Amino acid sequence: MAALATGAVATVNSTIWLLAGSLSWWRLVIASVASIALVAAWLVIDGELWDRPDDDSPQARERSRLYNTSTLLTLLAGGLICYAALYVVNLAWAFFVPDPGVMRSYVNVPISHGDLFVLAWFVASAATVGGGLGSGLESDEAIRAAAYSKREQDRRNRLEHDRSDT
Repeated sequence: MAALATGAVATVNSTIWLLAGSLSWWRLVIASVASIALVAAWLVIDGELWDRPDDDSPQARERSRLYNTSTLLTLLAGGLICYAALYVVNLAWAFFVPDPGVMRSYVNVPISHGDLFVLAWFVASAATVGGGLGSGLESDEAIRAAAYSKREQDRRNRLEHDRSDT
């Protein structure tokens, strides 16, 4: 919800229109990649999703390495999917809500409907970061439940229970 709210507000902000219009394609690509990476990193850190080996054995280190790799790949894939969805939603919002003619009078630069694709691209990056920060309002348990499958959660709970019994 934080990502959608960020995108909706940013789309009607004249400063965002100016900034989006001034960015080259390679800066937009960097903004996209960085926003997805930042959200994945934030979720790992804030949700305490990084697995640490139980002991110093090679098996425990390999298991942690596999868990961490799968967690990162899952979060990056989810971030990419959410980013694409945000782009589509923001593009639709940009085509139907703000009038390019009205925004042109605010920013004093020529704006066409083609510029809305660039605007939606930039806004998707900003909204992705906004959504990631909004996840900080969720509990660690909610983040872990969203990141891990039910079966993995059950396995982790059993392991935790076994450790507390010993």
